[in-house]
Amino acid sequence: MIHRSDGPRRRAILSGSEFEERIGYARAVVDGDRVHVSGTTGFDYATMTISDDVVEQAEQCLRNIGAALAEAGCTFADVVRVRYLLPDRADFEPCWPVLRRCFGEVRPAATMMVCGLADPRMRIEIEVDARLPAASDGLPRSVSSASG
Repeated sequence: MIHRSDGPRRRAILSGSEFEERIGYARAVVDGDRVHVSGTTGFDYATMTISDDVVEQAEQCLRNIGAALAEAGCTFADVVRVRYLLPDRADFEPCWPVLRRCFGEVRPAATMMVCGLADPRMRIEIEVDARLPAASDGLPRSVSSASG
């Protein structure tokens, strides 16, 4: 991850995805104490490859999001909002165990939408909003991350 600062309160985080450069957006934006992570798909940005399996795509989405959150200075424990976008509603339920590993204890507000995605290989896209933790807010930081 790399970042670009647009002043003292706004910082863009770039993952190196070719989509960010071609379209003109950041993987995440830190704005004050808020972190907005763009809709993130199951591409492995290092190789720009994507699995055909929706569960594997969900796992990769969460790895990509976890890296952006870490660069921003937070974890899945700080997520307050998550949006799931899928072209096929039948693909959502198989992803539930993967999603629960990241969000089951956190319980962010959540929405699932059925819609078309930018590339037909994409079977799930996940977007999150988080709040940067205060040094002494007393909230637990032990929520597990998305691994494999």
